[in-house]
Amino acid sequence: MTTVIDWEFAVAAGRRFAADGPQVSEGSARAIVAQIRRASRRAVEPVAEVTGLMAPLDAHHAVVVGRPEWIRANIAQMQVAMSPLTELLQRQEPTVLVREAGAKATALQLGVVLGWLSSKVLGQYEAFAVPGQPSGRLLLVAPNIVSVERQLDVPAKDFRLWVCLHEETHRVQFTAVPWLSDHFTETVHEYLAETDTSGWQTLRRVIAALAGALRQPDKPTLIDLVHTPRQREILSHLTALMSLLEGHADVVMDEVGPRVVPSVNVLRERFDKRRSNPSRREGALRKMLGVDAKLRQYTEGAAFVRAVVDQVGMSGFNAVWTGPETLPRPHEIADPARWVRRVQP
Repeated sequence: MTTVIDWEFAVAAGRRFAADGPQVSEGSARAIVAQIRRASRRAVEPVAEVTGLMAPLDAHHAVVVGRPEWIRANIAQMQVAMSPLTELLQRQEPTVLVREAGAKATALQLGVVLGWLSSKVLGQYEAFAVPGQPSGRLLLVAPNIVSVERQLDVPAKDFRLWVCLHEETHRVQFTAVPWLSDHFTETVHEYLAETDTSGWQTLRRVIAALAGALRQPDKPTLIDLVHTPRQREILSHLTALMSLLEGHADVVMDEVGPRVVPSVNVLRERFDKRRSNPSRREGALRKMLGVDAKLRQYTEGAAFVRAVVDQVGMSGFNAVWTGPETLPRPHEIADPARWVRRVQP
């Protein structure tokens, strides 16, 4: 049976559109990978000390990958994440010919997007469980880490450890809090299951939006194009969760950083400046893909975490991991005291 999205074609397209990584010799590449692995292992203990969270001993540690491996891993994650929508569309499409054409077109567009993103992401925790694959991997994208450290002109060893502190926090969040991964997956699936769609029209609309992203930077985000009133409600809770996770990771990396990363102040200053000054082309795609919203999550989530920790300490903050009911509600991200009053009366 023809699928709604030709996933293998998406992988091939993503690899084709991915930019080449920085030029390094084979020997240097091996040394870089080895050092990133050491940095990921070194990040484990200080992150555990600051967060008070301990990953299970059998949890997977970081995997250092290149851009092609990152693309394939993300296609696998998307298959799981998008299954409610793709299954719905699979049942609705009337003809094999149209389905095949749509599957290729959608896969091509996904490839373009993932090809672009493959040069931007430094690290990523695989939150969705992929059947037949090890779950809970933390991916560190070596060529991107090297590219950014060169652009920022900062000490490579310091930058690699600093990145690993942030990404290790995400690994600990999902592995030390056993219900979090299922809750995240269920929330994403609930969002997609509510899609108001008439067959392939939704995908065609998304494809058209993406195709025009570079030409018309003022277009709305993909989320704006597809969500319904119920999805807006679900999305507000999902955004609050993502703000918590990203803000927590930023706070931890800044708390641990001065202890183990000598140049942490320079790293933060230059990294934040780079974040806030994208090129016009990059800014257009960032807006379309909702990346700017993700950047706001770092700021808003970090402010929430810092305010709560200041008021009740890290042990009091860790009540947030008790269960879905103790996660901050959308309005509480901007008003941390309300969360404290609700969870710790």
